[in-house]
Amino acid sequence: METLLLEIGTEEIPAGYINPALKALAATLQKKMTEARISHGAAKTYGSPRRLAVCIEKVAVKQLPLKTELTGPPVKVGFDESGKPTMAAKKFAEKARVKIKQLGVKETKKGAYLCAVMQERGQATRTLLKNILPKVILATPFPKTMRWADLDIAFARPIHSCLALLGSKVISFKLGNINANRYSYGHYFMKPGKIKIDSADDYPIRLKNAQVIVDLDERRKSVEREINKAAQKVGGRILPDADLVDIVNNLVEYPVAVAGEFDRKFLELPDEVLITAMREHQKYFAVVNKSQKLLPYFVAVNNTVARDMKLVTIGHERVLRARLADAQFFYQGDLEVSNDARVEKLKGVLFQAKLGSMYEKIQRVARIGKFIAKALDIDLDAEKRGDELKAQVARAAKLCKADLVSQVVGEFPKLQGIMGRVYATIAGELPSVSLAIEEHYRPTYSGGPLPETITGGILSIADKIDTICGCFSAGLIPTGASDPYALRRQGIGIIQIINDKGFSFSLRKLIKKSLSQFDLKDPDELKALTRKVYSFLQNRIIQLLADQGYAKDTIAAVVEVSIDHAPNLWNRLFVKPGEVNDNLFEHKSETALFSAYLKVEQSVSDAMQKGLFEKALLDIATLRGPVDAFFDGVMVLADDKNVRRNRLALLEHIAALFSQMADFSKLST
Repeated sequence: METLLLEIGTEEIPAGYINPALKALAATLQKKMTEARISHGAAKTYGSPRRLAVCIEKVAVKQLPLKTELTGPPVKVGFDESGKPTMAAKKFAEKARVKIKQLGVKETKKGAYLCAVMQERGQATRTLLKNILPKVILATPFPKTMRWADLDIAFARPIHSCLALLGSKVISFKLGNINANRYSYGHYFMKPGKIKIDSADDYPIRLKNAQVIVDLDERRKSVEREINKAAQKVGGRILPDADLVDIVNNLVEYPVAVAGEFDRKFLELPDEVLITAMREHQKYFAVVNKSQKLLPYFVAVNNTVARDMKLVTIGHERVLRARLADAQFFYQGDLEVSNDARVEKLKGVLFQAKLGSMYEKIQRVARIGKFIAKALDIDLDAEKRGDELKAQVARAAKLCKADLVSQVVGEFPKLQGIMGRVYATIAGELPSVSLAIEEHYRPTYSGGPLPETITGGILSIADKIDTICGCFSAGLIPTGASDPYALRRQGIGIIQIINDKGFSFSLRKLIKKSLSQFDLKDPDELKALTRKVYSFLQNRIIQLLADQGYAKDTIAAVVEVSIDHAPNLWNRLFVKPGEVNDNLFEHKSETALFSAYLKVEQSVSDAMQKGLFEKALLDIATLRGPVDAFFDGVMVLADDKNVRRNRLALLEHIAALFSQMADFSKLST
């Protein structure tokens, strides 16, 4: 057994490409090796901006031999009456690469046939990998690829070197104009020379000595250690940002962090603007105090140790100063424009060619929002203000897209919704309105946070159903390969919000209300689209239930009845026998049945554990007398709801005894 090492040396690869590429590279290589009958162990990946590498342990030096049984002509065709082989037998033996005397006979339903076992010896793994590795490298997927020179190959960035070792021996192959060898390269600035790699085991150590940390987990820990140390030097701590750590980790080969300072006047900007300006453009980390309040400092991660790190810090400060000055200029400019004026500008912002402008969209959203609010009939005490819910939803709907035409969002698109909340708060809007503007985009990704306020939840549903129904009416229905408007994610978001908030209203009526706002003059077309959108949301519910681990038959049984009130659907899944309260018994037959049930429950449980199923059924059968007496003695659906629920709970417990053995409702006779 040997260890396989493959490294692809390149020009700097975008940070977001590296992790997916390494995962795909390892998976493809293992798959190809398995297909080639090369036994192997686990894979470990290494990477940096200038290299992608995979190491596979316990690789067999030869592929496994292959035995194949071939069936030939019938025996009577292969041999004549005197037992001599015919031309058919000779040709079959030649094909199977065996001697005629090695041919066997195989009895089948059609009679006796000649057969042979063809053995294919395993080739040397190095020989096979010469063809496998170039194909694996070029099969690595990237969002975008490029070509260089006059070569007929494509990759994320131009390839400069290929290192391929099996144990201590080079796997020779050519990729473009590059021959595979045993050399890697050190840090581009600090140790740029060739590094000879004797074996895969030497790889991470040799590169670390050349100022390159190729182990991604080790480098990530180094990044975290460096940034925390730098933040502590200025009396603060890093604002947690795991995603930024991952990005920076793939931007450097040898992380060195420095803390810089910016003018305190920029702290007047909203925190989100400051953080985004530092994060998105410069990949700087924000620094906060113990109370999580922003400090006028930042931490930058460099890819090299400079002679004068103070000079490097000054450079970072100068660049950030310009960024923050721009952000401040945009923010102050936005404050001079009213929210209502921004709303008017939405008339010139296209939502979708067939669906009109953003201004038209917010009008539709407002009407749908008021429709939902009316259907819910919720008191607004939970929103801490006495204003009517419909009025809050309508106001939030009017302002929810206004920040799209603001200068700050134009510069930092990720702040849409957030800046809408900021500008609404400054303008004196109700807190529920301001928060709803930010929350109506939620969830922004799978598993992301949902709206926290009732107003935000309603507005989010209204916005999403408008987009879904609008796209369906315009013929922009998702396919298996395409969903450019993220309608599936928005459909799942609607269901998640409804469940989270416990909203109970008719999905079918919501769909009809939304579709009625589009130019659908044909009643049959409206009905057909209603069914399509309803089915679309039904499939999203099925997906959610499957993700939660419910069995397919359970999902089908519940969904088939109705999805019109989503919370009710989930409640049907959770139906369990309620607790029986013997203090509510009004007749001796209730007491007698409950006592008999408790005795039988224990005996049935014991019998089931021992596999005595017949005994369990016989024990349950003893309840027939008490059950008959129960139905003779009381009316189950009593007028008193507490008594009624208690009697139903008692019957549910008895029915549950049978479900331990089988679902008897599935029996047709």
